[in-house]
Amino acid sequence: MNNDLVMTVRQIMDQTELPQAIFIEAIEAALYSAAKRRYGSTRGVSIKIDPELGNIRCFVPKKVVEIMHHFATEIPIEEALKIKPDAQLDEVIEVEIDPSEFGRIEAQTARQILVQKIKEAEREQIFQEYKEQEGEVITGYFQRTERGNLILDLERTEGLLPYSEVPRPHNYRRGDALKCLVMEVNLDQKGPQIVLSRTHNGLIARLFEIEVPEVYDGLVRIMAIARDPGDRAKVAVIATDESIDAVGTCVGVKGSRVQTVVRELEGEKIDLLPWNQDSAVFIANALQPATVVRVNIDDENTSAEVIVPDDQLSLAIGRRGQNARLAAKLTGWKIDIKSESEADVQFKEEIAEELFKPVETDSSSPTGLDLTELDGVGTKTAELLRDSGFSTVESIAQATLEELSSLPGIGAKTAEKIHHAASEMLSG
Repeated sequence: MNNDLVMTVRQIMDQTELPQAIFIEAIEAALYSAAKRRYGSTRGVSIKIDPELGNIRCFVPKKVVEIMHHFATEIPIEEALKIKPDAQLDEVIEVEIDPSEFGRIEAQTARQILVQKIKEAEREQIFQEYKEQEGEVITGYFQRTERGNLILDLERTEGLLPYSEVPRPHNYRRGDALKCLVMEVNLDQKGPQIVLSRTHNGLIARLFEIEVPEVYDGLVRIMAIARDPGDRAKVAVIATDESIDAVGTCVGVKGSRVQTVVRELEGEKIDLLPWNQDSAVFIANALQPATVVRVNIDDENTSAEVIVPDDQLSLAIGRRGQNARLAAKLTGWKIDIKSESEADVQFKEEIAEELFKPVETDSSSPTGLDLTELDGVGTKTAELLRDSGFSTVESIAQATLEELSSLPGIGAKTAEKIHHAASEMLSG
């Protein structure tokens, strides 16, 4: 082959880590392109590559003729017999292209196609490699900032750490190693785009998997995570084996395990607490380090009233409401925190309100009979009487005939009839 092309092939083979099959496919595409430029068509052209010996051979079909007029498509009988001793006139035989037949233009075309195919294959390989790592943790090295976003060196490519996925405050220097969660991997014309995160809850989960073998093995499960990235996080854990202390296992001896995670998250405080399927218990645990007196659950509204000692109220709520906010995010419940004294005052007010609440009258008579059972009272008349303030048999009996007959739709005779029926019912 052309020396420039051979040199390009050898350089790429030395530099790339692509599988042999992909590399061979790229070389074939390059040579077919060069052959097409040289001969106008690739029909009948064959490429034979021996990866073991490193040989690359290209053959084109040529017609055996007595006198050659078209070098690209014909071969004289004398030369044909050297290739194929039994060659006949008008027969088409495969002729290996002499290196000199590929000129500078064809070689340059082949080189460009080869480089392009190799780059495409490398982009696809990198894309697939990182696509398989979505949801996993990788390490990148901070290189620069572009429009507020951080660009990390991942060795074979670059990763994008969006501004929104960076905990604040932060102060990274060029070359700093950062563990990030791979959020998503996309492929476009520029190559693979690897979007990373240091604020995602999944980062904490994966870091504990790395640091705590019991979490990795499934003996301890992380059930829920809530974060204020860069400041504080709450992590609920449970052991699949009752003999294992889930919280203690994650904390480690003298806090060694959890502190490793804290350092990786640049000092983000982590509250480890036991998960519980009892919502009231879980909510109480989630509000640690505050002590909880009781939890009143409202399942219908997914809300909870939490009562804490007076001296624990500020601790339960936390600085700028952080403790209560994280507990709500962790449990998925709306949480209303009250001190004991506040709850007692509210309880007394509710009791007083209940005691002094006006007694509501029923639409039925003292004997349990509905108004419609009075002689002359139908459904519509009963509804009219109730709307006018006559909701019981007793109230009708005590009314005057003038009051009853003044109601719309009730005349003097009907009023007298209803009044008499009510009086009879009470006396009977």
